[in-house]
Amino acid sequence: MQSLYEPLTYAFRKNGGFLNYERFYNLVKKHTQISEDGWTIAQLLQASGYPIEEKFDGYCFKPMQTSYKEQEYVIVDIETNGSKPGRSQVIEIGAIKLKNGKIIDRLETFVACAYLPQNIIELTGITPFDLIDAPSRKNALLMLKEFLGDAVFVAHNVGFDYTFLTASFKRFGLGSIGNVRLCTIDLSRRTIKSQKYGLAGLCETLNLNLGTHHRAYSDALASMKIMQESFKKLPNYVKTTDDLIRFSLSSKKERKVSEKN
Repeated sequence: MQSLYEPLTYAFRKNGGFLNYERFYNLVKKHTQISEDGWTIAQLLQASGYPIEEKFDGYCFKPMQTSYKEQEYVIVDIETNGSKPGRSQVIEIGAIKLKNGKIIDRLETFVACAYLPQNIIELTGITPFDLIDAPSRKNALLMLKEFLGDAVFVAHNVGFDYTFLTASFKRFGLGSIGNVRLCTIDLSRRTIKSQKYGLAGLCETLNLNLGTHHRAYSDALASMKIMQESFKKLPNYVKTTDDLIRFSLSSKKERKVSEKN
């Protein structure tokens, strides 16, 4: 399923955000080995968080239909006991659900872990005692999967959180993460002048004092504030959620062309 997200998004963008049933299913057959019918494939994509919905005689890509201001975002941060998802695990999850500029839900949980290295204890302040009676890895990941829905997955250095969690999901048979993603490092580089674009550096630039660094919920909250500050400085041509995502990844040349148009 994961091999389908990128070409499917490209096809939606090329076709104005809509694919009829035939074109949708032909694309699925081209990029996957899945033999199920088109409706079942669409259901699997939606279950993974990929934001499509059935409309008329096909499917539309919701980020191209939704104003970025009205979009639902889930800002995520995780703490782990190592950097390699194949040998490490999540030990804490913090997530904030944001819509129309307001926090509408939150998720904060430790995750059961049998091994906590001393350097991680020193970095995060999390101790083995904190993890006693914490949800199992699978249960914690299921909580996050349900919490995500098909919202935009937001994180500071989103590649790490997204990749680590996708590997963790697969390990427990939970599939991959299909949510579209937004990196607050990428976005802030295009909207905020700062000497440093790490979380601590941007918090200092923006005078954000949000608590302990290297704790999941606190860092998710900091990422949310950075995203909100970036929203204040978006160019006028950014209207939809897909505009926002593409802007966050755009080159200076692409932004100049968009501003002229």
